[in-house]
Amino acid sequence: MNDGEYTPQLTKDGSHTFFSPEFQETFHSSFGAKQEAEVKYIEPCAIAQLATQKSTVRLLDVCYGLGYNSAAALEKIWSINPECSVELFALEINDSVPIAAIEYNLLAQWQISNASRSPIYKLLTELSNKSLVKNEFFTGRLLLGDARQTVKAVAELAWYADAIFLDPFSPPKCPQLWTVEFINLLTQCLAPTGRLATYSCSAAVRTALLTTGLKIASVWGAGRDAPGTIAAFEYKNILPLSLKEQEHLATRAAIPYRDPSLQDRPDQIIYRRQQEQQNSNMETASQWRKRWL
Repeated sequence: MNDGEYTPQLTKDGSHTFFSPEFQETFHSSFGAKQEAEVKYIEPCAIAQLATQKSTVRLLDVCYGLGYNSAAALEKIWSINPECSVELFALEINDSVPIAAIEYNLLAQWQISNASRSPIYKLLTELSNKSLVKNEFFTGRLLLGDARQTVKAVAELAWYADAIFLDPFSPPKCPQLWTVEFINLLTQCLAPTGRLATYSCSAAVRTALLTTGLKIASVWGAGRDAPGTIAAFEYKNILPLSLKEQEHLATRAAIPYRDPSLQDRPDQIIYRRQQEQQNSNMETASQWRKRWL
């Protein structure tokens, strides 16, 4: 049960988010939690197109949190194709945040008009309580624990996601889920035509994505001054990064986080990167920023 650690905070689009005492960050942008799910994840991953083209859509939600990204995906899919089946793997460290979101009824804002589908909030309530939901049109599994370990279980299934939502706390606060090694595990779960989306435009994160063989582009919207990132093995009509963004990837800021054993503490991962940055001859981010002011 929620012991008061998580209290809903109103965002500018009328939806709510939580503040994490552990990470000292909110789970979503203050400009709009619901809007962020839709603009940073659902639209870039072409969920609407998947619903029209596939009889089954597979989703991997990394850092499931309040469940907004998954809820928004279900709403979009079933509003377009009520007969579409959805397979969901949701990764979360523990069930405290999903359960708190259910207790505050925060998922009720995602609705579908088709009466043959169970209400989304009911499906995700059951998922939060039981970690497994299975019916004719939905199979959901909530894997609790360190995502660096739980994602291995997904990779071993030879199960490939059409869309991956990568939504941890920021790289300086949660570096273990932005490393080359972790993102490489995610790419092993990504279908050849699938897409991975994240709110982050960190040069270190983008380098990690490129290192694992993905192509990247920027995603704008949801009130943020900075874009998010979309990545895929194949990308038709991809918009190239701007010259400013390309040059950012040539600075020390682009040196990625590394976690060879997939078991290091956050401070160890940060220290390793800092040492690599100090020994680098690359341009500093401050020099790059000064040139572009």
